[in-house]
Amino acid sequence: MKKNTSKWIVPVVAGLLGAVIALVATAALGGAVGSSTTTLIRGGGSGTLQLASDGGALSPREIYKQDAKGVVFITSTGVRAQTGPFAVPDSGSGTATGSGFVIDRKGTILTNAHLVDGAEKVTVRFSNERTVDAKILGADRSSDIAVLEVDPDGLDLTTLPLASANAVEVGDPVVAIGNPFGQAFSLTTGVVSATHRSIDGLNDFAINDVIQSDAAINPGNSGGPLIDSAGEVVGIVTAMATGGSGGGNVGIGFAVPIDTARKLLPGLRKGTVDTGYLGISSLSITPELEPLNLPVDKGVLIETVTPGSPAAGAGIKGGSVPAKLSGQEIKIGGDIIQKIDGRPMNTSLALSVYVSSKKVGDEIEIELLRGGKEQKTVTVTLGRRPQQSITAPK
Repeated sequence: MKKNTSKWIVPVVAGLLGAVIALVATAALGGAVGSSTTTLIRGGGSGTLQLASDGGALSPREIYKQDAKGVVFITSTGVRAQTGPFAVPDSGSGTATGSGFVIDRKGTILTNAHLVDGAEKVTVRFSNERTVDAKILGADRSSDIAVLEVDPDGLDLTTLPLASANAVEVGDPVVAIGNPFGQAFSLTTGVVSATHRSIDGLNDFAINDVIQSDAAINPGNSGGPLIDSAGEVVGIVTAMATGGSGGGNVGIGFAVPIDTARKLLPGLRKGTVDTGYLGISSLSITPELEPLNLPVDKGVLIETVTPGSPAAGAGIKGGSVPAKLSGQEIKIGGDIIQKIDGRPMNTSLALSVYVSSKKVGDEIEIELLRGGKEQKTVTVTLGRRPQQSITAPK
């Protein structure tokens, strides 16, 4: 199996934005992500799910009239100049702009984590030109979701209804509302191009069940809503593909499913992330790995185990034998995960999805093969996913 060589670009319009950032995925959560050579722009991304709910479908005009007032223009100053895969130019105190949307009358706003990552100050502008300060309640770099709060006093807040990504199908119509290139409160339309995509977060963890759409997404759409034909939010715009040129939209955008935000919201309101954490990097055992002469043809090969992680505490072992796969250095000889809680684990993605569905403190039972012969079962108590990925040295 090839290592992920995808390139991901994170644009946010203004100061620190517009930079092209390359990301090599590692899936430190416990699953490696598939490979490609697509170039993406983080901070603009469209995708969605869900068709109209019980009622009839709305036209784009009707959706805009209903939902546009609930979309906000976010400006972040002093955004952290990052290093590593998602680096942006270190220009000192930079400014980034993007989008977000109101989800309740208490003044809660959802947006992208990369838009406010390390920001010293965040302001929110509404469609009536009213601008207020916002507080960052919490941000999860691994899912690229952040929760902001504004004082609702004196604000006539419009809240956007939240749907679910579970029923989305390819071909469903979707709408994105945001602030591309600083052009405030713009609407674009499209359809769902694919579902259950996997892309990399800001710290190497996989974002699963991502929705792909052909709605035009550009820098500044970051954090805005992806809306279905019932006028309900099904995703949070996060990235767009550029075909390697680093320019504008080329018809492939991505959105984090709103279900992920729903799950994380209670913790993020308190400034914590409740997603379970195992602490491994891994490879799916596929026919591509046949030259490595592995003892089985199915399962998940553990390449590295992060020191101090729940996996390390349970005695799970990573690889120690250097090998080459498609020209890339890997390590073999580690444990092979075959089942978790009785469920077969045949791919790193399946493992990642399952662990991500669990919370901090949950126990999982892992059936693994050690040394090609010994069957072992270990119980692991999941920890809290770190906001900065820590990958064990190879």
